[in-house]
Amino acid sequence: MRMFKYLATAAMLAGLVVAAPASAQEKGLVGVAMPTKSSARWIADGDNMVKVLKERGYKTDLQYAEDDIPNQLSQIENMITKGAKVLVIASIDGTTLTDVLQQAADKKIKVIAYDRLIRNSANVDYYATFDNFQVGVQQATSLVKGLKADTEKGPFNIELFGGSPDDNNAFFFYNGAMSVLQPLIDKGVLKVGSGQVGMDKVATLRWDGATAQARMDAILSSTYSNKKLDAVLSPYDGISIGILSSLKGVGYGSGNMAMPLVSGQDAEVPSVKSILAGEQYSTIFKDTRDLAKVTVDMVDAAMSGKEPTVNDTKTYDNGKKVVPSYLLKPVVVDKSNWKQVLVDSGYYKESQIK
Repeated sequence: MRMFKYLATAAMLAGLVVAAPASAQEKGLVGVAMPTKSSARWIADGDNMVKVLKERGYKTDLQYAEDDIPNQLSQIENMITKGAKVLVIASIDGTTLTDVLQQAADKKIKVIAYDRLIRNSANVDYYATFDNFQVGVQQATSLVKGLKADTEKGPFNIELFGGSPDDNNAFFFYNGAMSVLQPLIDKGVLKVGSGQVGMDKVATLRWDGATAQARMDAILSSTYSNKKLDAVLSPYDGISIGILSSLKGVGYGSGNMAMPLVSGQDAEVPSVKSILAGEQYSTIFKDTRDLAKVTVDMVDAAMSGKEPTVNDTKTYDNGKKVVPSYLLKPVVVDKSNWKQVLVDSGYYKESQIK
């Protein structure tokens, strides 16, 4: 009798051991497709996303495509094959996913565009991002305030850099910035010495810092051999580092040549260090922890048949539909507030910066 009770108890416990993982997995698999590990922000995005998804009881498949479009397509196809219930995609090129998203739609898989709008597909259900137009406004405003171009006559010489032309966000950043800069250019307070204006002239493919550095080299040699450059609009920290390398190469930041004010985005550690060193002027902080939470809230709602919370249903037309979106607020970071915004919030440890 004792042996029977023992065996029955053992069987019951074994059943519990077997059942526990099943209950943790019943929410299903979420595929997370990220563009590259070459930018620290995408690593943070992926890590934050997986952390929150696992806390909510989902299995995850996180993949980085290293800016290789066919690789990302293959990764997403594999996620579909594995049985993903939801796909979260930060696309490399937002125009290349139409066919693979049709495969997802055929299997009733929900698709959330993450921080980069996926274009030319009706099979994008939601979009989680920051207010990208406002990012550009903040970048330009930081330069205008730093130059005191809103109170002094100038003219101040400025050069413009845009993001990658295959990333829809790049146009929002640029247009937001130009909403601030263009009136001052029209008044003659700001002058684009090279004459290079418009995304067709200022875009930086794949957000590549080396490409930006080469373009800055060319502009400096052709336009600024006998006059001073005062500011550079840069949409991303990796581009900013390339621009700064070019500027330092011709003597800016040493002797009596003050470093031009250079903007940025993503508050990456090298750029925050550069700000403290008096090189880069500002950056834009986008808290990827908050973006991960918003995205996982969308996943939860979509998986339970509910409508996710959104706060924008007009702005993001991807060429096939207006994608319901949730926009978070970006924050300007410079020498005056970096510790409060980045360290006190727990995003970085002070030892990472200093």
